[in-house]
Amino acid sequence: MERYYEGGTIPWVKSGELRENIITGTGEHVTEAALRETSIKLVPAGALLLALYGATVGRLGILGVEATTNQAVCHIIPDPKKANVRYLFHALSNQVSNLVARGVGGAQPNISQGIVKELGLMLPPLAEQKRIAAILDAADALRAKRREALAQLDALLQSTFLTLFGDPVTNEHKWPVHSINDFVAGFESGKSIVSDDESDTTSPYRVLKVSAVTSLEFRPEQSKAMPPLYEPPNSHIVRAGDLLFSRANTIELIGATAYVSTTPPNLLLPDKLWRFVWHAQLKAEPHFVRYLFQQPKFRREIGQRASGTSGSMKNISQNKVLTIKVGLPPLPLQQKFAAIVESIERQKAAQRAHLAELDALFAALQHRAFRGEL
Repeated sequence: MERYYEGGTIPWVKSGELRENIITGTGEHVTEAALRETSIKLVPAGALLLALYGATVGRLGILGVEATTNQAVCHIIPDPKKANVRYLFHALSNQVSNLVARGVGGAQPNISQGIVKELGLMLPPLAEQKRIAAILDAADALRAKRREALAQLDALLQSTFLTLFGDPVTNEHKWPVHSINDFVAGFESGKSIVSDDESDTTSPYRVLKVSAVTSLEFRPEQSKAMPPLYEPPNSHIVRAGDLLFSRANTIELIGATAYVSTTPPNLLLPDKLWRFVWHAQLKAEPHFVRYLFQQPKFRREIGQRASGTSGSMKNISQNKVLTIKVGLPPLPLQQKFAAIVESIERQKAAQRAHLAELDALFAALQHRAFRGEL
């Protein structure tokens, strides 16, 4: 099998590389022997790619180079005399939710190639396709600029953290070494009781999903209905100022943290999310700890201490988290970083609001375009 990969120069597209973009490079490559001796095929530049299953089901991409794909990716080669590739990309994007709804499986349904082949798309004359694609591309480019601005602000915060503190695990700045339990007293969690009927609105409370923190931003909409008449203890209610931690997840996501700047008053902690409880003696800024827990070497340490069989969900105990040793910078320097974080978070909030407006505009244009009204 090594000769199918070792020294390969032919791009090999995996479903995780589909990000609604033009693909010109891949993380892995295959050899000519793989093309000759296996069932994989060379797909021409300009083909549309669609993820059929897994965590990326429904994701799209356009090939900018000749490439091969893994079995989780379906390729569609447009006839240039009948269809504009950018138009087809937007038309398929408009149908993704329908495709996924027709798939089979649980939380991550599988789309078959048969379902894709049966899909009906409106196909106006080629000139009209190009006109519609140009309008949607222009609107989408504005969204891309907002997303890029958010990514740059995130990169700025990461860079600022490393400039001020270095990597607290390797501790090149020689800060005093402390265990996490020197400044974190422990963690609080809740329960994952959920209503049998998501439409039941008799309970005012909702419990967070683990996905509320896995993007490293607090997402209160990622929650589930609680049973009617359930009355939670006060310790289970999520509060502004909380720092939350994912104690059970995949190896890539276990230990994800998110800071709660604002929250509705009816959200509850599940059993798989912890809230930090702080020591009164040795203080630490929640924003510093948040970014400490996001550092790659710290995340690697969390993953190594987590339990669980290969390929399964991982869990980590409080003791294994609290006994990790790091360099702890002085509190005034942490507070300086926290002020920078809060300033940049305000900028990010403004960018996200603008992005939401552009998303709504794009959705309206897309809806009109494929109803023949644009």
